[in-house]
Parts: sequence; C-alpha cells; structure tokens
Amino acid sequence: MLVSASILSADFSDLTNELSKIENSDFIHFDVMDGHFVPNISFGPHFVKCLRERTKIPFDVHLMISEPYKYIEQFVDAGADVITVHAESELKDSLEQIKNAGIKRGMAFNPETPIEKIVPFLHELDWVLVMSVHPGFSGQKFISSSLSKIAALAERREREKWDFKIAVDGGINSETAKEAKDAGADVLVASSFIFSSSAPSTRISELHSI
Repeated sequence: MLVSASILSADFSDLTNELSKIENSDFIHFDVMDGHFVPNISFGPHFVKCLRERTKIPFDVHLMISEPYKYIEQFVDAGADVITVHAESELKDSLEQIKNAGIKRGMAFNPETPIEKIVPFLHELDWVLVMSVHPGFSGQKFISSSLSKIAALAERREREKWDFKIAVDGGINSETAKEAKDAGADVLVASSFIFSSSAPSTRISELHSI
C-alpha cells in the first residue's frame, strides 16, 4: 500500500519536526479548503510552497474548493505533484490545466455522490480519490458504503485496462485500511491516525504493511 500522510492534523507550530516524523510516507496530502465548498478554511499555495522547500516527498494536493481552475497554476508553481479536484465543484478546464502542467490529474467525489458522476472522466485520470468521510474536518468515522465504490472503480479499471490509482480519504486506521485494500484501494490517505500517534512513522509503516 502507498500512504499519503495528510498534514491537516500536524502541529503547524513545528512543521519541520512534523515532516521529519513522516519521511517514510509516499506522499504528503494537502487538504485545501475555501470555507465555501466545505465548511472549513485551511491553507493556500504559499503554505504548500514553504513545505516544498523542506522535503522531497511528493505532494498530493486535494482542492476542496468551488472554483479550482482559478488556483491550479498557483499550486503547480508551489510544487504539487498530484492535483485532485472535486467532481462536485465547477470543473471548467481544470483537468486540462493539470495535464498541461505535466503533473498527475486526480478527481475526488463525496460520499453522497454516485460513481456515475466521475465515470466520464476515468479514462483521463491518474488518481481517483474516494471520500470515505464528509470533507472538511479530520477525525471522522469511516463511511463503510465507500467500500462498494472502491470495488466498483477497481472492477472498471481492470475491465477497461485503465491506469489510475484508487485513493481513499477519511477515517483510515489499521482496520479500515485493510477493508479499503481488500476492496481495491492503492493509496491510503490518513491524518489523525498518523499524527495523533507518538510515533507517526510507525503508523505509516503499519499502513504500508496492510
């Protein structure tokens, strides 16, 4: 399993030290929130750029914002390696912008959104993010109905010979990670499970070995 450590639950007053604890993570996940698409506000491109200067771990930037196309260029310049936009947002030319920047294209969809919403985009994606909680806040309980969506994506990927990775975000712990893997997930996005531990790197290793 690949692991993307979500920085949302890190100690923002000591980020250099926090980064040193997750050096075995495959990605660092950034939940960018605008207070409109989701009921919370987090951080912007400058924050991502500052951390880009402190680590070589690939950055997985998740845009939980209403009009992602207005900010994609800024996050590319900040050092994103993957940019994920939401199927429920105003997409406009977001995927084309990400493609033209030469980085990986991702699409997320919320628990209440049917998988059919993203099917027309699957052939052009590198990354599909299944939200297993309602986006906006860390520490929520895993929504088990997301497992059937993961399985459906995995089945369609196999049938169509597509190459996107299936990531799952929300409520990930040692038990739900196993369920997600068994359903077909490739990437586990975890926040509080990792950063609430006194040994975040051990938690990441635990997820790697699921």
